[in-house]
Amino acid sequence: MIAPLIIIFCNFKAVRNIGLIKNKEDFNHFIFPLKNRLKLPLPGKQAQMKMASKVRLDDLKSDYDLSNAIPSGILILLYPADDQIRTVLILRQTYDGVHSGQVSFPGGRQEKTDNSILETALRESFEEVNIDPLNVTVIGTLSEMYIPPSNFQVLPVVGYSEIRPDFKPDKSEVEKIIETNLDFLFDKNLRKETLLNIRGYRINAPYFDVQGHIVWGATAMILNELKEVIESVG
Repeated sequence: MIAPLIIIFCNFKAVRNIGLIKNKEDFNHFIFPLKNRLKLPLPGKQAQMKMASKVRLDDLKSDYDLSNAIPSGILILLYPADDQIRTVLILRQTYDGVHSGQVSFPGGRQEKTDNSILETALRESFEEVNIDPLNVTVIGTLSEMYIPPSNFQVLPVVGYSEIRPDFKPDKSEVEKIIETNLDFLFDKNLRKETLLNIRGYRINAPYFDVQGHIVWGATAMILNELKEVIESVG
């Protein structure tokens, strides 16, 4: 069940001042203008591609048949903790798969029992890290993204909780839960580039340094669109 949404307006300075959240009112001053901004046209690929690897940029030259792509959803959860606005990422377990050992948002593929991708994102987040869907208010989505290695068509769902979730990892899927303050998005020193060895290929990729973790690929591309959306709130 998704709680009803409330609309208020706030100035840009309050939205960008995401480092000091002393009370519920401060948190609302960030969340509600963001909700309004998500109703407007999104930056889309223009923002995503700024954090894309060369391999991904080359992929854009290919015509993929998306008719058989797997519908998927991830949850970008925003919540207050220790006077900060945080979001949560996960380090996936090492397994025989294309996203083995990578940092991502909670989420996964749509199941037959899911009535929508929003339900998929909420269900997967509950299963993977124990985010209670009843405590999440969905405020919008970012741009869909196709991920060729997994054949996933991913919709990033943006939501908030007024309380910090009682995180518990599903050990079969999640090696580590990574809670991070959202202000890392605006620290230029945490936007880096490296060579990665992915399935036998050396890939030159931009990434976000999040507590020493290399956050690259689709997750970095989604994060960069979120960053540009926040910056454009007026």
